[in-house]
Parts: sequence; C-alpha cells; structure tokens
Amino acid sequence: MKYIKYLILGTVFGVVLTKAELISWFRIYEMFKFEAFHMYGVIGSAVVVGIVITLIVKKSRMKSLSGDPIIINPKKFSIPRYLLGGIIFGLGWALTGACPGPLFVQVGNGYLVMIVAIASGLLGTYVYGLLRNKLPH
Repeated sequence: MKYIKYLILGTVFGVVLTKAELISWFRIYEMFKFEAFHMYGVIGSAVVVGIVITLIVKKSRMKSLSGDPIIINPKKFSIPRYLLGGIIFGLGWALTGACPGPLFVQVGNGYLVMIVAIASGLLGTYVYGLLRNKLPH
C-alpha cells in the first residue's frame, strides 16, 4: 500500500506521454529530420520546468515522497564527457525511437518489442557498473 503513490504517479506520467504523442516513433523521426517543432517544444519546456523546479527544491529544502531531504550535489562540468554521453544517448534514441522513460510506457501501450530496448539498457548499465572504476570520470 505504501507504493500506491508511485503507481499513480507512473500511470499519470504514462497517460500524459501517450496523449501528447511523446512515445510516437513518427514524432521522434520528425524531430531528428527537423521537420516539426513538436518534440523540441516539449523538450525545451521540460528543460525550463526542470530548472525552475530544481531552484525551488534547492531554496525550499524540499523533501522526497519518503520524507528524506533532497540533496543536489554540484557536478564538475566536462564538455567531452557530456558530448560523448549525449552522442551515445542520441544514437540509442534514434535507433529505438524512444528515450528511457517512454520505453516502459511503450510496453504498457502494447509495443512489446521495446522489452528488448529495456533489456539492452539494463545490460549497458550493468556493464558500466563493471567498468566504472576503469573509465575516466
């Protein structure tokens, strides 16, 4: 019963992504071909909302749903690191037609082939965990 809030939040998230056509491969294809503003508008809006919410969380010392304080540690900015990560993320997004969040929504909408993408992401995360100490950070 204590996880019901997460189930409700995830369900609302899935419905919003579906209704806004953010899980549509066609919309993602349009974005990568620079043919439509739809996805850029959503992503740009999400960045602005994320910045505002992060500032609010930092200033108000907000707590998580479980009551723990939210701590946002400063990160060292590294252009090569973010450039390489962005390229890998973008290639995966272009190949699968989805970024990680909508993968689960796509499975919930019946696109079961996305289970392969989820499994691949989990495998990649596992391999990163094995190699993390050997990689430059």
